Amino acid sequence: MRKEEHALQRRLAAILVADVVGYSRLVEKDEGRTLSALPTLQTALLQPQIAAHAGRIVKLMGDGLIAEFASVVEAVSCAVQMQNAIARQHDRSDTTSKIVFRIGINVGDVVVDGDDLLGDGVNVAARLEQICPPGDILMSGTAYEHLAGKIDTKINYAGEQHLKNISRPIKPIMCRSADRFLSP
Repeated sequence: MRKEEHALQRRLAAILVADVVGYSRLVEKDEGRTLSALPTLQTALLQPQIAAHAGRIVKLMGDGLIAEFASVVEAVSCAVQMQNAIARQHDRSDTTSKIVFRIGINVGDVVVDGDDLLGDGVNVAARLEQICPPGDILMSGTAYEHLAGKIDTKINYAGEQHLKNISRPIKPIMCRSADRFLSP
């Protein structure tokens, strides 16, 4: 091991990456509404759910976020609650400009850089989010191994995937809550 590698601080973490589906399209369609609705969703729905599940926001991006959890059970429970809260919000709002998230979750080794997290554990979660269907949650098989039987969700194997810039195949699992919005 090189000296520089030894100095890196590492830890195992459950990483949740959430992103707005079609963000650029929504901004183009109604910039003012989208740019005001997203921070409201983040403040009123997403951040409280993350805090309630003992998570922390690592990074907010224009149309998404990265959060860290010490427990994959908490990360997946949080993701299910977030998706269900957003679905309930849609029931009460205009259906033409719905903000829909997709969420990727992974358990893996991360490199700590101040308040930021880097490395393979984060990258896999981000790539899973990118291939996740709108309104759903896609987790790595590794995350599922820690979750199995611990929360009441519908689980479907999504088939082996080759993710962008990840050399090994990943075996993701689709996680769906019992709520009607996430049901097949």
